[in-house]
Amino acid sequence: MIVRRTVLALLGGAAAASVLLSGAGDAALAANDPPRMGVVVKIGGIPWFNAMEQGIKERGKELGVDAWMVGPTSADPALQVRAVEDLIAQGVDVIGVVPNDAEVLEPVLARAREQGIKVITHESPAQKNTDWNFELASSTGFGEAHAKLLAEKMGGKGKYAVFVGSLSVPLHNAWADAAIAYLKQNDPDMTLVADRFGVAESVDDSRKTALDLMRAHPDLGGILAFGSQGPIGAGRAVDERRKSGEVFVLGPFSPGQGRRLVHDGTLTGGFMWNPMEAGRVFVTLGDMLVKGQEIKDGMEIPGLGVVHPDGHNLIVDQLVALNADTVDDLAKMGL
Repeated sequence: MIVRRTVLALLGGAAAASVLLSGAGDAALAANDPPRMGVVVKIGGIPWFNAMEQGIKERGKELGVDAWMVGPTSADPALQVRAVEDLIAQGVDVIGVVPNDAEVLEPVLARAREQGIKVITHESPAQKNTDWNFELASSTGFGEAHAKLLAEKMGGKGKYAVFVGSLSVPLHNAWADAAIAYLKQNDPDMTLVADRFGVAESVDDSRKTALDLMRAHPDLGGILAFGSQGPIGAGRAVDERRKSGEVFVLGPFSPGQGRRLVHDGTLTGGFMWNPMEAGRVFVTLGDMLVKGQEIKDGMEIPGLGVVHPDGHNLIVDQLVALNADTVDDLAKMGL
């Protein structure tokens, strides 16, 4: 079952029609008035995507776009495929996706585009069947920022582990690649204890894996968790084992969810971008595409700033530090 937050309207024949094209290079005309946009995220009901949903709704109201979020009940790629199929059947104008598995989504996104639906992705720079993919942090910059902080906390030596949302989430693994490469080159006395673990979209799985790792490696010094639930689960494991100050847990997380662990010292911190802003960017780009606006190098887009497209990617660096000095103010923002 998929958690859906939308009000469905009865569509007449004209409203159900796909995007009309008057010819190559002409602006696309919206099939619906107002334009309709559904954004499928990795999993519903967690703070990170709750904040994204707020941004989607706020920006939709500002721009006059009927925009909503679809949150699957688990991080199962098949549920995302089903959600996209449902949006295609509804005849929406734009589909946004934060993929759990980019490859699994390719066929259904191709079908959406064949029917004239615009596709926007986030956290998936290698996605093929998308009009635009946007990132609020470059993969290299994000991974290296966490690696530098981990090396600083661990004094440049010791054993560490890496969690990702799943082994098929492209961006999480790109961050992990960048972090591991940075530490290998700059801190050779730091050792990765095992291949990365695809558990960081689940608090319970991250907690269990962290506990197992601390049992197997009593001298473990750090955990890099790329996925919003990974730092929370690993932090709870460190708290249970009373290893604050011995095992440093870093990664992106929802400030409201993680602030107690930060102040307790069991969650060291990390970096994030604003998921609420990402939700707003989804709708901004969707509105531009529906109106046939061309995205050009050097133009300024709300939420992204000045962009320099790289293929179909719009990548900017808007890192926000997560630590004891910042987490409370970020949480008050609803993040």
